[in-house]
Amino acid sequence: MLAHAAGSDPVTFRLSLLTDHPRHQKVLKLAAEKGNFDEKLPPGRGRGIALHESFKTIVAMVADVTAAADGSIKVDRIIAAVDCGVAVNPDVVRAQIDGGIGFGLGAVLRNKITLADGIVQQSNFHDYEPLRISEMPTVEVHIVDSLEDPTGIGEPGVPPVAPAVFNAIFAATGKRLYSLPLDSAALRAI
Repeated sequence: MLAHAAGSDPVTFRLSLLTDHPRHQKVLKLAAEKGNFDEKLPPGRGRGIALHESFKTIVAMVADVTAAADGSIKVDRIIAAVDCGVAVNPDVVRAQIDGGIGFGLGAVLRNKITLADGIVQQSNFHDYEPLRISEMPTVEVHIVDSLEDPTGIGEPGVPPVAPAVFNAIFAATGKRLYSLPLDSAALRAI
C-alpha cells in the first residue's frame, strides 16, 4: 500500500527500505526474479509480493492470481524464496514452505472460526474445510545459498501468503481487501 501511495514499484520500494538488510534484499530479489514480477499480465490477472522474517528465517513470495467477473479469485502460482541459513535438508525446507503455503491459502480462501454464545461452531472437517489438493496452485521454492547458521523453517512459510495474494488481487482488480477469509461478495461490492 505504501509503495502504491508513493507511486513506486513494490519491489523497488521495499529494496529502498532494506539497505541495511542484505539478506532480506537477496531473498526479495530472488523471489521477484523467479516470479517474473516485472512481467506485464493481461487484464484480470495480478501479481503481488510480500516479504517476512520469523524465527530468523526470511521468506519472500510472489503470488499470481486470476480475478473472474463474478468476484471469484483463483490463485494460480506462488513462487517462494527462503533464506534459512544453511539448508541442512533442502527437501524438508521445500516441504515446509509448500505446507505453509497450503495452510496459509486455507486461511485466505475460506477457513474461519465462528462463535455463538462463546461456543465455537465448527467441530470437524465437515464444517471447517481444509484446502483441497485440487485448489493448490503451482508452487516453486527457491533456497538462497547461505553460510549463516541454520534457522527455523516450520512456520515462516505461512505469514507472507496472505499479503502476497491480497497484493495480487489489488494488482488484478484495483480493489483492496483487509480481512480473512477472502469474501468474493465483498470484493464485488468494493
